[in-house]
Amino acid sequence: MPGKKPPIALESLPPRERQILDTVYRLKEAAVGEVRDVLDDPPSYSAVRAMLNILVRKGFLDYRREKTRYLYYPVLSKELAPQSLLRNLLNTFFAGRPAAAVAALLNVAADDLSADDLREMERMIQEAKSQLE
Repeated sequence: MPGKKPPIALESLPPRERQILDTVYRLKEAAVGEVRDVLDDPPSYSAVRAMLNILVRKGFLDYRREKTRYLYYPVLSKELAPQSLLRNLLNTFFAGRPAAAVAALLNVAADDLSADDLREMERMIQEAKSQLE
């Protein structure tokens, strides 16, 4: 099932499920306790386990058994995951407005951007404009 797109959109997940999914992505593979240890203000162990199983049923995660524990891992391919997560980020924090996200990125990363980075961004903007015409 790796690389297969889940039947529902990432944006439709409740906030806690998205948080748990994001945590599993960061950890790459994790047991219930490992996910719980990373969460701020974590719910109970059984609540985390239940949400992981919900994410399995929804098609976002899968699991494998290792001795006495289950290890959960993402199903979305690396190509689809960033797009889904970015869409969620845009909708959650920037009201779906890419320009607001770019402005925030430029504000936060201004000191880390090289001239090459800025040229590449300009090229992508020009390419996007030409596709609109």
